[in-house]
Amino acid sequence: MEKLPCETIVWESLPAIRAAIAVEMVRCGLSQKMVAATLNMAPSAVSQYLSGKRGYKIDFSDEVSQAIAALAKDLISGDINDPRDKICRICMLIRGGDSVCSACNYQNVSATGTQIPD
Repeated sequence: MEKLPCETIVWESLPAIRAAIAVEMVRCGLSQKMVAATLNMAPSAVSQYLSGKRGYKIDFSDEVSQAIAALAKDLISGDINDPRDKICRICMLIRGGDSVCSACNYQNVSATGTQIPD
């Protein structure tokens, strides 16, 4: 049986996105401990992302890389506290679509309940 789209997202895309965000935040000068606190993950997860032991490596397009860098900067500056909507948008860029995955519970609604523009 073929993998469901949500399986690919959970096992490949999301770990790669989280790893890239963590790497970018450390590159911008944050400690691994601060990155872990900001992303609500264990410091050991950040360490494993940085060492390449965790987070499937995906070669991101320039557009995806720029979106990840922008998200990391927004998190560092405190411009956003909840990165879920932006992570969903990055995931959509990776999949090459402009709509939320049919398996995703968001269905064009953000974590705050507001409509996400298409």
